This record gives sequence, C-alpha cells and structure tokens, in this order.
Amino acid sequence: MSTTDLRMSPNAKTTAKAGGGALLLAGIVLIALNMRAGLSSVSPLVGELRDVFHLSATTGSLITAIPVLFLGLISPLAPVAARRFGTELVLLGALVVVGAGILLRMVPELGALFAGGALVGGGIAVLNVLMPGVVKREFPDRAAVMIGVYSAAMVLGAAVSAGATVPLENAIGHGWQPAMGCWALLAVAAVAVWLPHVRRRRGAEAAAMPHVAGLWKSPLAWLVTGFMGLQSLLFYVLLAWMPTILTDHGMSKGTAAAIFAFNTFVQIPSSLVGSIIAGRMRNQSALVVGSVGLVAAGYVGLMLAPTGGAWLWAVLLGLGQGGAVSLALTLIVLRSPDPNTAAQLSGMAQAVGYVVAAFGPLAAGALRQVTGGWTVPIVVMLVLCACAVACGVGASRPGHVRVG
Repeated sequence: MSTTDLRMSPNAKTTAKAGGGALLLAGIVLIALNMRAGLSSVSPLVGELRDVFHLSATTGSLITAIPVLFLGLISPLAPVAARRFGTELVLLGALVVVGAGILLRMVPELGALFAGGALVGGGIAVLNVLMPGVVKREFPDRAAVMIGVYSAAMVLGAAVSAGATVPLENAIGHGWQPAMGCWALLAVAAVAVWLPHVRRRRGAEAAAMPHVAGLWKSPLAWLVTGFMGLQSLLFYVLLAWMPTILTDHGMSKGTAAAIFAFNTFVQIPSSLVGSIIAGRMRNQSALVVGSVGLVAAGYVGLMLAPTGGAWLWAVLLGLGQGGAVSLALTLIVLRSPDPNTAAQLSGMAQAVGYVVAAFGPLAAGALRQVTGGWTVPIVVMLVLCACAVACGVGASRPGHVRVG
C-alpha cells in the first residue's frame, strides 16, 4: 500500500470534521441540559422536603439557595482551573461533580441534602462560566446563534426536570429520592458524549488562556455583571418559590408543578430567538426592556391574582425569563473581544451575579415568613426589575470591555 493510499482523502477529512462537529454540538447541548436540571428538579419538592425535615420557610429556602450560592463562590475558580488543566477536561470534571451531587441528595439526611446541593451548584458554576468561551471559540461566526441553541437546551433541561419530577415520584414510588436521583443520568450521558472531545483537545488551549488584567475595573464589565446577577436573582426566586406561592393560595401541588413546568417550557422559544435577534442588533436595549418588562408583569400578576391568572403569568414570566437569560449570556459574548476574555468575563459576571442571586430565595422566604404573605417579597422583586433594566441598557451599548 502506497503512502498516498494511507492519506485521508478530502471527502474523508470533511466527513470526519462533520462527525466531530456533530459530536461537539451534541456535547454542548447535553452540557446545557445539565445546567438547570439539577436545580429545577428540586423546586417542586421544596414543600415536601420542608415537611420531611421539619424546616421553616426561611430554612427551607436554603434547599435552593445553597446551590445558587455555590454557583457564585466557585465561578471565579473555573477560568483558573481551565488555564491549568484545559477547558474540556475541567468541564468533564464538573459534569462528574454535578452527577455526584444529585446522587448525594438522595441520602435521607439534611446534611447530605445541603452538601449535595453545594456540589450541584459548584459543578454547574464551572459549566456556566466556561461554556460561553467554548461557544465563541468553536463557533466564532455563529456565536449568538449557538448561544441561543445552548440557552434553549439549558431551559429545556429545566422544563423537563421541573415538570417530570413529581410524576416520576408518583410513578416510581418509594418517596422523593428516586425521582430526584434519576437526573444524574443526564450527567452520565453528557460525560459519555463529551469525553471524545476531551481526548481530541488534550488541553491544548490551556497555555493560551492568560489572565485578563483590568477586567474587574471595567465599568462595562460591571454592567454586564449587574444584569447577569439581577436577572438570575429574579429567576431563582421563582425557581424556589413559584410552586409554593401557588400552593399557599390553595392550588394543588400537582397543578402548581404543572404550571411551573409550563412556565419553564415557555422560556425555550424566547431564549433561542432572543440570542439570535440580539446578535443582529448593535444595541440590545429594547430587548432588555422587553424581557425584564415581561418578568415584571408576571410578578405583578402573581401578586394580584396568583391562581386565577396563573397560566397567563406563567407565559409572561416564561417569555421574559427565557429572553433575559439568553440576553445575559449573549452580552458576555458580544462585549468580549476574544474567547479568553469571554470566559473570564463570564467568570466575573457569574461569580458576583450568583452570589447576589443566592440571597434572593433566602430573602424572599424570610420576608414571606415575617410578613405572612407574598406581597412584600414581590414588591421588592419589582424594584429589582427596574435595577436590572438600568444595568442591561448600559451593558447593551456597542463596544468591548477595555482590559489591560
């Protein structure tokens, strides 16, 4: 056999590249599915878990607050780990941590529930921070579209896990543990698909990720961070308490879970379309006002007629939340001049943002306990909607963060 025969033909090279691209896309989608499932699957069970462990409303809010807090605490470490070990390998490790955290929460001990939540939050933090940089690096000409696909998959994971956990609990039996633990299978699937990409990259880009100096002094970076944090806080308050708000007003747990899942499904189209539209606009201010305005309208509905208009509020909130989260991620990419800056701006925005967001569910639960109702917590959320608009409009002006 000649040397020419051993060389890969152009068609074979094209086929291999297409196959690798398809596997990469599948890996990105599976990672995105894991970025909300471990969080959203717990929300419909918060009331039940509070009863099982005899928790007050404030202490019960830690079930969802702890993962979000660790989203913020671990986020700054993700770029550091990526520089040392390579982005792909660190993402693989984060998926393993997410799966382990979900399984640990099955142990019927309060400490295991909180520790598992910390692992889930820490693993998702790494996925959150590094994925925008991966998307910008691998799809430089289609970054906004791919952020939309990735955001939609992330929301889909939240929707399916939120809607299926209670039916799974009823179908499987044996309490809440199996229904919660089954979501670890998503992490296993993502590990299996991502592993070939890790072997291909072999940490080649680790040395090419120098520290970006001056990022934390950039006003634009802080505006991006403020919008990320505030829209996350508004989302996680609903993630923690929307089913409870409905059940507190007399709705059954099953119906509340169905409305919450519907709310999450509605986020899918707006998260996909929002990124695509944002990528074609020089200034994204109109999208910021529109998405946060829908969230505010939904909160008002929950305050005035929580059960009577629940399905409508779910639509308004879903459209607004999906648009806001995809816009927050897209702004990180659009305001970054290169993939390395995108990864580190993502780390900054999500480190600060999720620490801020973690206090949302805790504060809402405490205000509900002190005031005996949901009016005051929702009014506070409406004030924060106005703050989110201010940050988002500032972050939407064309240009890149100035570093160095």
